[in-house]
Amino acid sequence: MTRACCEVLQRLEGKTLVTAESLTGGGIGSALTAVPGSSQVYKGGVICYTDWVKARILGVPQEILDRYGAVSAETAGYLAKGVRACLEADVAVAVTGLAGPGSDAFGNPVGTVFLAYQDRECAQVKRFRFSGDREAVRRQTVEAALNMILEHNPKP
Repeated sequence: MTRACCEVLQRLEGKTLVTAESLTGGGIGSALTAVPGSSQVYKGGVICYTDWVKARILGVPQEILDRYGAVSAETAGYLAKGVRACLEADVAVAVTGLAGPGSDAFGNPVGTVFLAYQDRECAQVKRFRFSGDREAVRRQTVEAALNMILEHNPKP
């Protein structure tokens, strides 16, 4: 994972990156800040574990949470948009999902994850279905988020 973090920080040189993390609880930020010099790119993030934080801090409309749930493409998209605006960054990545032990009221099974990427020119949300225990789902989510950033920021 350190290699992916280094690659993300290298490719985003001259830009700023922020994160909104629900199920990973700061795992993406932790991985990035383990790399010396990461503060040149990574500004910080919001751990938005509850719907209150998603709505009140990052601006996810309550009607989106009520209609689609916290674990949805719609919510992930608003999280990326909200954290990018709130922390005034060039690039944002947001994650929301279910690491277990149970499913949610919207029928999403454990391992369902939505990742959102946003920059000035692009906004994308992807759905993933990861397997394994709680820690495995969280680890796979962090890796997928880093890979999503790399996909949108190819080598020059």
